[in-house]
Amino acid sequence: MFGSLRSSFRSAAIATAGLALAAATPATAAASAPSGPAFAAPGDVVSASRIWAPGFEYAKVWQLTYRSTSATGTSNTVTGTLVVPNGSTASTPIVGYAPGTHGLGDPCAPSRHLRAGDENEGLLMHQYARKGFAVVVTDYEGLGAPGPHTYSVGRSQGHAVLDAVRAAQRVTGSGLGNNAPVGVVGYSQGGQTAGWAAELAASYAPELNIKAFAAGAPPSDLRAVAEYNNGDAEAGFVFAAGVGLDAAYPELDLADDLNAAGTAAAADIADDCTADFEKYAGQSMDSYTTSPGLMNRPDWAARVAEQDLGKIKPKAPTLLYHSQGDEIIPIATSDSLRTAWCGRGGNVTYWRTNTGAHAFTAAVMSPQVTSWVADRLAGKPTSGNC
Repeated sequence: MFGSLRSSFRSAAIATAGLALAAATPATAAASAPSGPAFAAPGDVVSASRIWAPGFEYAKVWQLTYRSTSATGTSNTVTGTLVVPNGSTASTPIVGYAPGTHGLGDPCAPSRHLRAGDENEGLLMHQYARKGFAVVVTDYEGLGAPGPHTYSVGRSQGHAVLDAVRAAQRVTGSGLGNNAPVGVVGYSQGGQTAGWAAELAASYAPELNIKAFAAGAPPSDLRAVAEYNNGDAEAGFVFAAGVGLDAAYPELDLADDLNAAGTAAAADIADDCTADFEKYAGQSMDSYTTSPGLMNRPDWAARVAEQDLGKIKPKAPTLLYHSQGDEIIPIATSDSLRTAWCGRGGNVTYWRTNTGAHAFTAAVMSPQVTSWVADRLAGKPTSGNC
């Protein structure tokens, strides 16, 4: 449901960011934390291993496994990656990075791509790390860790990125401080995640010293986004979101509503990465179900509505940005989200841009977004533009 950043992202990001990435040298140290029942609080580190991540020669990099919380309040385990630039101290700002859609299968996880040196959003991560910020990237629930990926489920994703920041502070040898300034950023699925983190932080992670959130093109109204894409070129994201919701809320029992084609598609998409979603282009959810209008059924309608943003005032200044030319996430959803957050007294800066298509906007806007976040982390005030 949330468009891939993969198709045009790499060339646009290189042209826009102008980042020169050198080959990395292998890390030589390793750190780990004990696992088990005594280490089950959200953000507790289950394991942290130093790795070599191509391009990050200027930093220490860890692959993490940490504790988090599902959408229904169950303790779970999530994986991720921590990048700490050399020379960091306890006051080094920490950026919780929420990636855009990568897929549903474990091989799609950002941590695996970072380790391989082919992460499409790596250039955006470098923009923060090159400023001297620690960057911690969540893989989300079920993407790289046991269990299915709860794709499009906002509460789970918000928990995952907030707990990634907690984990970063707890990794032995990272040197990061518990009172370090924090920013949470993301685009598309990551924008949804950053938005949820903004709404959850005050109650779920009140101890974090969060100074900024940046949410780009968030699918803040799932029903509107699904209706916009159902039966269209990006229909694979709609079906993936249905599978993700079913993974988070087993009572939906999607399997019981699928016809033969839907059963086969659900089994197939479970290990697909984003590029594979193209095979579902032009399909509608009704073509996979035994009866039409699944989202209108009360149980599904309720769970879809639960994912909507705009119900809680963001904890800290929040940048919301979205291109008028977005072909995947209708900009009207961000217009409504801005109104909702401002109406609740949020400190919101809204950039309604003319930067073209969905993936291209992520790259084109990244330097300005990074600068806005950096100003907040440096303590510079903003009054927003509500």
